[in-house]
Amino acid sequence: MVTPTSRFVEANGIRFHCLVAGDPEKPLVLLLHGFPEFSFSWRYQFEMLSKSHYVVAPDLRGYGATAKPASRKAYQMKHLEDDVYALIAALGYPSCVLVGHDWGGAVAWAAVDRKPELFEKLVVMNCPHPARFTHALLFNVRQVFRSWYMFFFQLPKLPEWWLSRGQFANIKRAFRGMTTRPEAFGPDVLDAYARNAAQPGALTAMLNYYRAMFSPANLFRKWRRITVPTLVIWGEQDAALGVELLAGTHRYFPELSIRKIPNASHWVQQDAPEEVNACLEGFLGGD
Repeated sequence: MVTPTSRFVEANGIRFHCLVAGDPEKPLVLLLHGFPEFSFSWRYQFEMLSKSHYVVAPDLRGYGATAKPASRKAYQMKHLEDDVYALIAALGYPSCVLVGHDWGGAVAWAAVDRKPELFEKLVVMNCPHPARFTHALLFNVRQVFRSWYMFFFQLPKLPEWWLSRGQFANIKRAFRGMTTRPEAFGPDVLDAYARNAAQPGALTAMLNYYRAMFSPANLFRKWRRITVPTLVIWGEQDAALGVELLAGTHRYFPELSIRKIPNASHWVQQDAPEEVNACLEGFLGGD
């Protein structure tokens, strides 16, 4: 087993904690986690990816041991995109393969849209293209109900209380209640996610991603047609995001392949690590 090591990287005015593995002389792959996770969520991918790449999984701003700006505006998408560009530069690379899950996927879509020249390939897991998700929130009633929590998270203070009550029981329930592989979320794993959320300022920072998402800049963004080779991996048992959200993605990313994993939930890379790793290896290539 490859055990990643910790590294701190200063980028875009933020001190990022990263888990890293592999040879820095190899091409860079950057892994962006989702909510309410942190770099630990990529634990099953380090060994395979480090055979051919230098693997860097940052705790995104507001998460883990990374700095947690207090302002809600600090979590606007433009700042999250700039974090990605600055991390690539701070690590000493001209470009990278970008992999994102959930919120990390949303950041990945946006970062590649704005500066596609910095990315060799893109992989997104269980996160629709933002243009398709915005369309769904306007016209897909089923998805609106699935996304109830996004609207709840707009409230002040109450979501923080709800997520933290009972020793972060609802954080733990988000994993155990959705996973198709309960053994991937044993007490030690759930405790790790609870400790992540319990850090001072962490819950508000994590929720500020949602509180900043309905800004006019996001809702009315003009998305471009990007030719970066792209792979979407989708766990079909996702209770939060319907697989129908993938329809129309080719309009924005024509060099798109889609791999659906029937037995995986929203936590796809943890539910089905072997299948996900096989998809990644086939798309990225080996040594």
